[in-house]
Amino acid sequence: MPHTLDKILAPGARILVRDAEWLVRRVDRSSTGGQALTCIGLSELVRDKEAVFLTAIEALKAKVQVLDPSTTSLVPDNSSHYLDSRLYLESLLRQTPPTDVNLYIGHKAAMDMVPFQLDPALQALDKPRQRILIADAVGLGKTLEAGILLSELIRRGRGKRILVVTMKSMLTQFQKELWTRFTIPLTRLDSIGLQRVRSRIPANHNPFYYFDRSIISIDTLKQDNEFRVHLEKAAWDVIVIDEAHNVAERGHGRTQRSRLARLLSKQSDSLIMLSATPHDGRARSFASLMNMLDPTAIANPDDYGPQDIQGLFIRRFKKDIQHQVQGSFKERKISTSHVDATPAEETAFETLMDMNIQNLDKGRGSGHLFRTILEKALFSSPAACMETIDSRLNQLAKASNSSLSADIEALTRLRRDVAAIGPEDFSRFTRLIKLMTDPQSELFWTGQDPSDRLVIFTERIATLNFLTAHLPGRLNLKTKHVAALHGGLSDIDQQKIVEDFGRDESHLRLLIASDVASEGINLHYLCHRLIHFDIPWSLMVFQQRNGRIDRYGQEKTPLIHYLVTTSVTPKIHGDMRILDLLIHKDDEAVKNIGYPSALMGVYDIDEEEARTARALEENLSPEAFETQLLSADQEDTLDLLAFLEQGQQSSSSDSGKDRLGELPTLFADDFDFALKGLSRLFRKSDLNFDIDEDKRILEMEPPQDLIHRFRFLPREIQPRNGRLIFTDSKDLIQDEIKRCRKDELAWPALHFLWPLHPAMQWLNDRVQTFFGRHEAPVLTLPTLNNAEIIFLLTGIIPNRKGQPLIQKWFGISMANVSFKGILSLKEVLQRTELDKRSFANPGDFGVRQEAADYLPQVIHKAREWMKNVRREFEDHINVQLNQQLSRLEELRERHILEIDHHLGSKNISESIRQKRRQERLREVNSLFENYIDWIEDTMSTEDHAYIKVGAVLQGLRD
Repeated sequence: MPHTLDKILAPGARILVRDAEWLVRRVDRSSTGGQALTCIGLSELVRDKEAVFLTAIEALKAKVQVLDPSTTSLVPDNSSHYLDSRLYLESLLRQTPPTDVNLYIGHKAAMDMVPFQLDPALQALDKPRQRILIADAVGLGKTLEAGILLSELIRRGRGKRILVVTMKSMLTQFQKELWTRFTIPLTRLDSIGLQRVRSRIPANHNPFYYFDRSIISIDTLKQDNEFRVHLEKAAWDVIVIDEAHNVAERGHGRTQRSRLARLLSKQSDSLIMLSATPHDGRARSFASLMNMLDPTAIANPDDYGPQDIQGLFIRRFKKDIQHQVQGSFKERKISTSHVDATPAEETAFETLMDMNIQNLDKGRGSGHLFRTILEKALFSSPAACMETIDSRLNQLAKASNSSLSADIEALTRLRRDVAAIGPEDFSRFTRLIKLMTDPQSELFWTGQDPSDRLVIFTERIATLNFLTAHLPGRLNLKTKHVAALHGGLSDIDQQKIVEDFGRDESHLRLLIASDVASEGINLHYLCHRLIHFDIPWSLMVFQQRNGRIDRYGQEKTPLIHYLVTTSVTPKIHGDMRILDLLIHKDDEAVKNIGYPSALMGVYDIDEEEARTARALEENLSPEAFETQLLSADQEDTLDLLAFLEQGQQSSSSDSGKDRLGELPTLFADDFDFALKGLSRLFRKSDLNFDIDEDKRILEMEPPQDLIHRFRFLPREIQPRNGRLIFTDSKDLIQDEIKRCRKDELAWPALHFLWPLHPAMQWLNDRVQTFFGRHEAPVLTLPTLNNAEIIFLLTGIIPNRKGQPLIQKWFGISMANVSFKGILSLKEVLQRTELDKRSFANPGDFGVRQEAADYLPQVIHKAREWMKNVRREFEDHINVQLNQQLSRLEELRERHILEIDHHLGSKNISESIRQKRRQERLREVNSLFENYIDWIEDTMSTEDHAYIKVGAVLQGLRD
């Protein structure tokens, strides 16, 4: 008989509410002190409906009834070869969450698994909270690594609600990557997506609750006050912040992005941050990211050591994992064209060097002289220099200051000489055309081959506009063949350009990009040629630009070309040699240390550019600049590489293979389970599905209850032409990913068939209805002794939050009215061969009376055994729990000492000092008490087990 709810439930329980049966899918603690039970309907009237029941509401509490396992009805399975029982048990096994630290699913995604990609998930799962910064170098596949960890969290029931925050240009790319390879559906909340949301839900509803899994840009959150308010009220299981360096604190202030990130970090149990350039060299900046992951870790953001942040991040370079990816990374080929300046350019250079603009440079520090700004602009293009001059002349005209007249005259003279540099006098432009149109040139490129595309990077938008206006005609390209990508475009336009550049059927051949395209986006699908039209003054920009085509998955040798002007003007000639040195140093660093930014030691684009500018202003020779780089005073900077060497092993090993687990199954694979399940659920004429077992393809017209589930998923993955097509072949999926780049829609029509696909979850729920409320199937098997009966049970003990902390499948063997022993699931399967053989079912065996008679004793034995399992677990986990609590108390003391030290150095009155101390103590104590509560709630078990009878396996009658 069912009994009224008086215990904390665990996912997997079946409950009765208002005479309808529900399956508990998720358990959360509610703000009112009870539990929020997220359930899926099993009874006919509520089938496939999702509901949330709050147990703290007394009127409802009396109506939530838990089914008592000792009163389970045992019913014979009359299906052919016991298929109904096998499907039913398989669905229970597939919904059983792993509770250990091994990997069970992420490595099986539609990707070519490489061991190093497993390391972030393994490291995160070793911790009570899965919070990690994945800081691998450009091009190593951080999105895939995040997908592996997300898959594991979803499989454990800790990834129902996911929010991904990334850059505008990467929304579609990230969304598609997680869907096609991991079938994790993210609703894209770009400008169009937000309009769609507003039209679909009531005005006062929170869109972040309407969609369980969403992806949005950090700038949209920053700019949209309404959605930021909604965000503050939403909670998540996992938040992913891509390009996380953009949300780090800079200096001693917090940007709007960093404030949003800090808010987000408090809104979820799990936090995954991704960045190839994770800090700006300052301890405080990197500490801001670490404190988002663990706010108790660092007491003093200006002074901390490797032990404080150990386990919070992982970082590898190409050289660390090269042995695992033989042939996967093509060695880049670097070339440089030194172009003699034209007479018109030489005139402009001379004018610039002869200028006397001291008034404009008053108050400016080294590395920020206006002459240097003009030089940098002219090194990009005459158009960029003209834009800089005109902007300054407009400012000076408004100033009405007679002392600036000489500067205005000098700028006007320079403007005249720069304006005289027409397209034919622009040496790098004419050399670029020659290189691209000369069949003997390595950079010969016609733009006719849709599989051979080209990207040109430039820093300045004026230069980008110049190239967009003049280059296509010289190369005989039509307007549709060229696109310009820059930050001034809307999120929709940026995504479309990136999408088109990687799509075979797109007319786009040439991409002219500003450095907005240098972060994160994949340009390597159809492109292996990259040209730097102007030379970056920052090694980080080199790294980011080149990483767009020189990355994991590039199938051709990356060809990277630099255009450098050579001038007879002595100062310009010397400055260009400095830029030549940067090219050389980038190439050298990539081959040796893997991280060019380590050479300058400032880890910030603006600071690196300022350091280069100072070298130019001080007229340093390349040799002197190189010496300065190698001996730079970096006492105020944080060398992340040194931290990695001390705090963790930075290189990747193959040891992760030892932690790849296999969950038990009664079917050959996912395809076999889906095929048999659908065939049993529907007659072929009812469902209208086709199967090609040789090609491993299953095509079906989804029934209404599955269509209903897709209504809440992104539009891009909806059934196409009313059909769903599945395969479990990774090769076919990867071929489909490539093929879909030729498709106008650019989204694969072929879905990856594996346990995380929404359709597989639907199938799991449907086959559980093969047996009625509070029923368990009985199978008669010739592999068992005649008198033996094995009760196959599952036991779950949740933590205080209702999350499964201990989960066991086991068998209890009974024979001749006596208890014979406890069997592991592996032993049950070995004894019965239920996972290997198909048994004929005559259909006339029935259920032995002894089975029903044994049931109360069996449930009693199961509960006693689970108590022993819990006791052993507690003995083990209490050691870890006490270590965690002890560590937190030590950290709390360090935070308090830091407060006293900080306030003690302030020249303030004692009363103010004490007031501030009390305020800070309240903040620290609240922080640690909340974290301690979380640790205890997560790692402490409830004192009861949820027991379910999965099946009864009986031997043949005597």
